[in-house]
This record gives sequence, structure tokens and C-alpha cells, in this order.
Amino acid sequence: MMEKGTLEPGAVERGMEIRREVLGDDYVDRVTAPSTEAGQAFQDLITGYCWGSIWSRSQLSRRERSLMTLSMLAALNRPHEIALHVVGALNNGASPEEIEEVFLHVAPYAGVPAAIDGANVARPILESWRDN
Repeated sequence: MMEKGTLEPGAVERGMEIRREVLGDDYVDRVTAPSTEAGQAFQDLITGYCWGSIWSRSQLSRRERSLMTLSMLAALNRPHEIALHVVGALNNGASPEEIEEVFLHVAPYAGVPAAIDGANVARPILESWRDN
């Protein structure tokens, strides 16, 4: 059993592996190189909890988690994170058409402006993906 305020053993290591597979080494290296002790603690929390404890669960595939994440980020109006996770969704096997459909599905639940903004962030990334 975990103590309150601690991560399960191996969560940071497991999370780092998943985070790199989904988001890519360049991004992960850049954001996990903080210059302060608090910055390192924050990155360990993100990596261990989000990626090592949640993304590592087997009940949903990484593709499903990516599509869900995009819908939540659109609803929360987080364009930087949407761009990052569009690439992650593609890396996890989602098609450009599925990603576009996510933003369409956002409209009735989080509002048309949120859906449009999310789709606008995703569009150039998907166009680039299709061209390559």
C-alpha cells in the first residue's frame, strides 16, 4: 500500500517510458530538464502519476486514452497541450479522421467555440502528417 503523498514504486520509471513513447524523446527531454528542485519534483509527479499510474492501466488502450485526452483538452481550451497530444494520438495509432471526429464530438458537450479552436490547432499537424 502506498503512503499518502507518495507514488507507487516504479511509477516514475514506467511513466517515463510511456511518456517518451507517446510524446517523443525531444519533447520529454526538454520538459524534464528543470533547473530547480521543485521543478524536478513537479516533473516526477507528472511522469509518475499521469503517465506511470494512469496511462499505464490496461482498461483502455493508449489510442483510446489519447482520443479522450484530446476531447478534455479542447473542453478546457488548452491549445499547447492539444498540439502535443494530437501528435501523441497519431503515435498511438489514431487516424487523422478519428482525431477530427473528436473535435466534432466536442461541440455539443463543450461548445462549438471549443470544438473549433481544438480543430484549428489540430489541422496543421494533421495536414503535415498526411503529407508525410
